Amino acid sequence: MRAFPPPSSPPSSPGGPSHARSRPLHWLVTAAALAGVLGGTALLGPTGATATPSERPAAPAPGPDADTARYPLDCGPTGAEVIDRATADLDGDGRAETVAVVRCPAGIGTPPSGMYVLAHPTAEGERPRIAETLVDPGEDMSVQDLAVHDRTISARLLGYSSSDVPRCCPDLARDVEWNWRDGKFVLRAAPPAGSV
Repeated sequence: MRAFPPPSSPPSSPGGPSHARSRPLHWLVTAAALAGVLGGTALLGPTGATATPSERPAAPAPGPDADTARYPLDCGPTGAEVIDRATADLDGDGRAETVAVVRCPAGIGTPPSGMYVLAHPTAEGERPRIAETLVDPGEDMSVQDLAVHDRTISARLLGYSSSDVPRCCPDLARDVEWNWRDGKFVLRAAPPAGSV
């Protein structure tokens, strides 16, 4: 039985067939054509695909008004004063909470602060409710530099090394953070900074 002859090879002329060698002009024309097709597709987009403002993530609802909350401080007839506040959606439910730093007004000295996380009231017409006490005024500390970023609350706590230190002049400071994790606030304190 005869074997089929091997396939014939292309001629081995120096120039070869015209379609076997790519020329720079050929590549430029091909690239320009592809760019035109891809650019047109990007501009037109798929049929019926339109971006609407409702598809963008909505900003959280405003946080509760810290001035209308009732705080567990006994300040006499003057009532408690809100000295700092910050708002963010701390638990990711789409409604912002308010972190409020509160103390009793004082003409002299530095009264202790309380720091509270306020949530929206459960019923219309009610006051914001205290969802969490982060700093209790009974701890005899002052709060400075309140900041909220994403689900983290940060502040500087000022305190006293002994009862002999005048209440006007705290001599201890520590930076702290509360992070929202697993349904609760977790406190993380920076290393002690020593005296102020």
